[in-house]
Amino acid sequence: MDYLNKNISINLKAIRREKGMSMDEVAEQTGVSKSMLGQIERGEANPTIGTLGKIVSGLRVDLSDLTRTPGIGVYEVNRQKLIPSKEVPGHYAVYTYFPYEKNRLFEIYEIEIEPGACYVSGAHGQGTNEYIVVHVGELTLEIDNSFYQIKKEDAICFGTAMKHTYWNKGSELLKFITVFVFKQ
Repeated sequence: MDYLNKNISINLKAIRREKGMSMDEVAEQTGVSKSMLGQIERGEANPTIGTLGKIVSGLRVDLSDLTRTPGIGVYEVNRQKLIPSKEVPGHYAVYTYFPYEKNRLFEIYEIEIEPGACYVSGAHGQGTNEYIVVHVGELTLEIDNSFYQIKKEDAICFGTAMKHTYWNKGSELLKFITVFVFKQ
């Protein structure tokens, strides 16, 4: 999950600077090597739970202090670096751009569906709306036994209180962006 590693990278660097600590001091206090800490701060490492446990214990911070989305003005997501958050090879892949967070009332994903395949999504609760924009292929959306055809560059919005299915009945890869907006 690229966004999580990026959050940890930015937040670890900020916490270290707030505490006025050098990389050597953090390494000594946490038991995590200086080279590993450097890789984490540069976003080059995928730290284990054990490593994160050492860092939060040694720096006396909560795990959420490392993983939360930093309060920064710009947060860039590189699609080429995203790893699918859900995937069935040969059928579909879901890429998380912006996951749900306590102070963010939306989520953004890209979904890719292979020709002839489908992706079944459960209900997301009352008051949640989903917005879809298709950018490659044609989506057949099934909601409550009704079917909707959404073509390239077209969009649809619907309440997600019930199960729905995304179908790719075409002959090319289907790609679309979906945004979930949650009721306050």
